[in-house]
Amino acid sequence: MKRARLEQLLQSFADRKILVIGDLMLDEFIWGNVRRISPEAPVPVVEVVRESWFPGGSANVARNLREFSPHVSMLGLTGTDSHATQLKKLLTDHHINLDCLQEDPAYQTIVKTRIIAGHQQIVRVDREKKTALTPLQMDRALRQIGELLPSLDAIIFEDYGKGLIQQELVDRVIDVAKEEEIVITVDPNPHNRLAWHSVTAVTPNRSEAFASAGRPWSEPVDPVEKDSALFEVGRILLENWVTENLLITLGEQGMMLFRAGEQPFHIPTRAQEVYDVSGAGDTAIALLTLALSAGATAAEAADISNHASGIVVGKLGTATVTPVELITSFETHNAQI
Repeated sequence: MKRARLEQLLQSFADRKILVIGDLMLDEFIWGNVRRISPEAPVPVVEVVRESWFPGGSANVARNLREFSPHVSMLGLTGTDSHATQLKKLLTDHHINLDCLQEDPAYQTIVKTRIIAGHQQIVRVDREKKTALTPLQMDRALRQIGELLPSLDAIIFEDYGKGLIQQELVDRVIDVAKEEEIVITVDPNPHNRLAWHSVTAVTPNRSEAFASAGRPWSEPVDPVEKDSALFEVGRILLENWVTENLLITLGEQGMMLFRAGEQPFHIPTRAQEVYDVSGAGDTAIALLTLALSAGATAAEAADISNHASGIVVGKLGTATVTPVELITSFETHNAQI
């Protein structure tokens, strides 16, 4: 991709209006040092130095989008607890539209707490309870989406399997969005077996892809072009989901793009160093969606998504990518820019 083409797409990103539908979370990080083992049990004692909080889950997708476009909206569910207040403040500080956010006093806002000593995660503590939308909440969500549709360029379904994404919601949103020719992308959860029909792109990682295809896990093959099990999974998912594009993320092997009637297209990883894979999938689908909605080809969009993921895994915590970092990544990897 030439520099002029990348800059043209990045300029278009700023005009894209995108709605993220999915499970919101608050990511909490407790940073400290370990100098001794507890006398009470064979575990390290973490001396806390600082704490930080970031939007997590689908909210992290919105945060990644916000680096490139000021027109980002969230549809999801929170409680009315202190964690919800903190999460909404973080999203508001990032200027993410929360008009479609619903509050439920009976709902426990999802919090994932990571305790980190140096650069090493010691333990993660999850506070969550899977909860589906009530009929009233579903009706309100569909009404809000209907009001937004005329102004949208893309919709992202970010399914963390916490209960928000249900087949009725998926079917009704896809039906109306396709009429408006809106780009629809999906980050699926294999534990929430949904029928993804006629969407623009689905972006599972390797393990999610095998689970979704009902195939037993198969270790990666090097070179990836000889990974027959992966190719079979790609074929099955293209057929089952009837999606235009299937982008399977492969960690250190990069990504593989599948399209009906075409040969699979492999994009090698662009990661220099890997410190933390938290949120890499969020970054991948955010940039893929921006690119597709801006008129990029599937191969161009996958390449941009791959570069963005390679940047974010080199950062600690749930991080984001900037336009300058993206351009620099293309330059660093001699991508004819």
